[in-house]
Amino acid sequence: MKIPISNRLLCCAALVPPGARMADVGCDHGYLGIYLLKEDRASFVTALDLRPSPLARARANAARFGVTDRMRFLVCDGLRSVCAGEADTVVCAGMGGDAIAGILAQCRWVRDPRVTLVLQPQSSGNDLRRWLGENGFSIVREPLVRCGGFLYTAMEARYGGGVPVSPGAQYVSPQILEGEAALVRDYLDRVTAGIARAVEGIARARRGTGRLAYYETALREVLEMREQFENRIRDHEGAL
Repeated sequence: MKIPISNRLLCCAALVPPGARMADVGCDHGYLGIYLLKEDRASFVTALDLRPSPLARARANAARFGVTDRMRFLVCDGLRSVCAGEADTVVCAGMGGDAIAGILAQCRWVRDPRVTLVLQPQSSGNDLRRWLGENGFSIVREPLVRCGGFLYTAMEARYGGGVPVSPGAQYVSPQILEGEAALVRDYLDRVTAGIARAVEGIARARRGTGRLAYYETALREVLEMREQFENRIRDHEGAL
């Protein structure tokens, strides 16, 4: 019986270290944890959700795929019911980057370099990257994946080595630029267009000088990143 797991969640799964004791925040149907258990990538999964109904679905799916004995299910706000040492990997997937940052901010034990964070923001990725840098977290990998006609990023991050990042890097991390060229180009197109719209809208409104300067800086930096990326690709292709 095949587990119905999306490309977006498969991308997250690839960032989970082998043998993980995982906390899946906002688990929904529970398929990510079930997949990792069935593939022997995780040893135990704590499925967390704010509402009882998603947990009931996750529990039923765990029984259907025979992994109930390696899962527990908690109605929980973020990670509030998970103690230090009960998980070495935290997954927050399918929510806004600002919401993910809020969950991490409320949990002290994620500030342990041994804890792996797998973060997949549906929106506001720039807010999440800003928060991570300002709070000492570093991004290790950030692959891109296409799913259902949309382009997503998934981050592997952990505490230590993080520093505040510039406006452009809040939208495009150096790790994103290491990805597949076609996906990176599509992502840069989307980000550049979005920032340009913000610049145009704020300039037209003739207010919010600070915000305008932020977006203008972000746009300039992202365009510079794109030029450097294309130069690197051309150099690589010329060397082949």
